[in-house]
Amino acid sequence: DWSSDVFRYDLQNMATGEMVVKHLTEVQAKDDKHFHDEETGVELETKEKILLVEWIAEKYKNFGCVLEFVTNKSQEGSQFCRGFGGIGGLLRYAIDLTEFEQPASFDDFYDDDDDDWA
Repeated sequence: DWSSDVFRYDLQNMATGEMVVKHLTEVQAKDDKHFHDEETGVELETKEKILLVEWIAEKYKNFGCVLEFVTNKSQEGSQFCRGFGGIGGLLRYAIDLTEFEQPASFDDFYDDDDDDWA
């Protein structure tokens, strides 16, 4: 179950002051490389460690989002959880499709050179 396994780490490079956010499982967190700057090797100090699902539940309103919990107890919920690996999102923006350029013909849209999937 990913919801009890993925943590959000707020890490700070004490040499530069730069903040880094990482999402790690407990197994990944045992690997020390995640807590060092890739370029300089400087140790990153953990400022906060919180379950990702808890962080989302606390902060979602800051992003203008609506939070919905989906259970895997129904057929639809089970499909959603399997399909998105346990977490998913829907973005809702108005799109004016008339602003997109449409190809003059089907041949203009697809290039014959891209047929390497055969």
